[in-house]
Amino acid sequence: MPDVFTLNDLISRDRLDAGQSKPAKLAVIGFPVSHSASPRLQQPALDATGIDARYIRVEVEPGKVGEAFDRMRALGFIGCNVTVPHKFEAMEWCADVHPEARSLGSVNTVRFDADLTRGFNTDGPGFVRAIADDFETSLSTQKVFIAGAGGGAGQAVAIQCALQGVEKLVVVNRSFEKLGPLVNRLRALGSMTEVIALSFDDPSLAEQCHDCDLIVNTSSVGLKTGDPSILPADCLKKSHLVYDTIYQPAVTPLLAVANEVGCQTANGLSLLIHQGVLAFQHWFPQTDPLAVMRQAMGRK
Repeated sequence: MPDVFTLNDLISRDRLDAGQSKPAKLAVIGFPVSHSASPRLQQPALDATGIDARYIRVEVEPGKVGEAFDRMRALGFIGCNVTVPHKFEAMEWCADVHPEARSLGSVNTVRFDADLTRGFNTDGPGFVRAIADDFETSLSTQKVFIAGAGGGAGQAVAIQCALQGVEKLVVVNRSFEKLGPLVNRLRALGSMTEVIALSFDDPSLAEQCHDCDLIVNTSSVGLKTGDPSILPADCLKKSHLVYDTIYQPAVTPLLAVANEVGCQTANGLSLLIHQGVLAFQHWFPQTDPLAVMRQAMGRK
């Protein structure tokens, strides 16, 4: 069986399940999606809970998310996770969007109920748990700097920070114009959070970074071999907590620089686990797969 399925594979159970003892009922969709560790996380939880289902990767081209949902629904899928670049498009194809996902502006978890396709977002709440897990501190007590805030994960983290009532939030993006709608949404929340938007070439970048406590990379810079650090070393100081939402590689260029400076660092594995737990609970209420998922990913 292929490591990654495509939209063309979602045409029949015979094609999806040939030679398998369990039917494919859950998936992660993305483009590309071969790097996703979600099956390593979700399959052990399904097995431990005694659920007769497989969790697979499906590569879906942009513009095809609605068709993928239709095909999965027709095949009796329970739901799916949604990764880059489909988190905005997925929300458009959900008939019912949870208020939290609506606030966060994107969908990363979908449940196919009998009557409706429902969308949720576990990135924001998962991030709150990840920061508590890795740094033993509450997100609400931090002044937060988000590098690469224009994408789905970045916007979800930014909105979650405002919802948590952080004192200060600095959002940075290469395409500065992408930050306008995000800043408007942040301010529309009525939060007392001070919001500052910058481009990476802004002369006050290092100064604003130094005035924050928690530095977060939500961009894809660091995924590819040879990528630079999203921030130069002079933006960082020893007292910073530095979190990179990327989990492969485990030490990204940003984290390598932060380690040299002496910062406390963590990668996105904790976010993957905690958002995965929340997604599982949307599909299967009254379950608690945290211990199984942590063990599956090598976390104590």
